[in-house]
Amino acid sequence: MRYRRQDVVERAIAVLDERGIDGLTMRKLAADLGVQPGALYHHFAGKDALLQAVADEILRRGRRPAEIMAWDAELQLLCVGLRDAMRRHRDGALLIAQVHRADAEALEQPLRAALGRAGAADDLARVGARALVRFVLAHEDDEAVDFALGLGLLLDGLRQRVSPSA
Repeated sequence: MRYRRQDVVERAIAVLDERGIDGLTMRKLAADLGVQPGALYHHFAGKDALLQAVADEILRRGRRPAEIMAWDAELQLLCVGLRDAMRRHRDGALLIAQVHRADAEALEQPLRAALGRAGAADDLARVGARALVRFVLAHEDDEAVDFALGLGLLLDGLRQRVSPSA
């Protein structure tokens, strides 16, 4: 049976949920799909490309539709959405942190854009977005109350730095 790229990603997410990130190998995934490991390379250049696709799909599922709202509410919604997406899957945070370790641009960009719309200078938007992403990645296992408090502290600091005329 031939599988589409999305079918492979879907099964990889199921394997991730069942076995964790260490149990998600090209060989085990191929066996689950009933194909030779080489068949997966038709869709993915290697395991890193597969992990990137899985992380992207997890994040895509966690996104909420854009709404018109205050910039700080948007930042909070984006951070909570990222946390929820990571928590929805076994080792989700580990996978997303691993895939985005070298270049967190995809995670930071929506946050940076919201800060930019609020009138934040480029350096504040860049550092603020990075701080928020790192907070979420490091604290996804915190109790909800503790996570909300920590996120609120970061947002309070950003509110103080963003120009009041924005």
